[in-house]
Amino acid sequence: MEKLLQGLREFQENYVPGREELIQQLAKGQNPRVLFIGCSDSRVDPTIITQAEIGDLFVIRNAGNIIPPYEATNGGEGATIEYAVEALDIGQVIVCGHTQCGAMKGLLQIGDLEEKMPLVYHWLHHTEATRKLVEDHYSQLEKKDKLDLLVAQNVLTQIDNLQTYPSVRSKLHAGTLDIHGWIYQLETAQILAYDEESKSFVPPHSKIQTDQKAAKVLKPGGLSLAFNDTVRPGAGAPSVALPTFSEPAQPHWPGANRLSPEQAARIYGRTGV
Repeated sequence: MEKLLQGLREFQENYVPGREELIQQLAKGQNPRVLFIGCSDSRVDPTIITQAEIGDLFVIRNAGNIIPPYEATNGGEGATIEYAVEALDIGQVIVCGHTQCGAMKGLLQIGDLEEKMPLVYHWLHHTEATRKLVEDHYSQLEKKDKLDLLVAQNVLTQIDNLQTYPSVRSKLHAGTLDIHGWIYQLETAQILAYDEESKSFVPPHSKIQTDQKAAKVLKPGGLSLAFNDTVRPGAGAPSVALPTFSEPAQPHWPGANRLSPEQAARIYGRTGV
């Protein structure tokens, strides 16, 4: 507790001075441009890993960065999503999973949770599509590889769940909303972002070059995941591979066209990749 109190003192003494105008503006109302949906894990702090400023992010955090499908539950996640999209007119959504996720470890042994942690057991049923896809098609994988695959596939499952919300669906149809899938790698403090074109998770500053002969290969630490064109539930299963990455030809911030330069630089420019 003493550490937290010291942090409060440092906040007042070091952070607030020089930001009085921003704080006064925020007191009149918030205008975040990004909804960040992440895990409650203490090692994955959205504002720290993105170096976001106060007021930049509207945040949902829970066990496993799970988004229950629309009307599956009348919990806080759905209400927060609806408020973010309708009231705050947020145009960017990030769904961020992370390696070594405890919720995904629970998903690997969900049968053992029913008596020990019944609330967690029922909560994880909102990502049953993730568990079934991996168990049906990749049960032969080693435990660590299977866990990494669960983490990645869960991000895509939650993006699918997010699109069941009427307000989200409408904004996507109008082209005023972008959704991004991220994986935060605890081992390296790096971010991988899902790229629809290549069907793979890549550093968010780069795009895979089509000319692989000219590309300089980069291999992030840990298991990397490449997905085939039939990744969505009901249409097939993901393939597991170690894809090659190219150095960025130019900076690339997904959806940055609807962010101010300052916000884009804070959110996408300091992720450690």
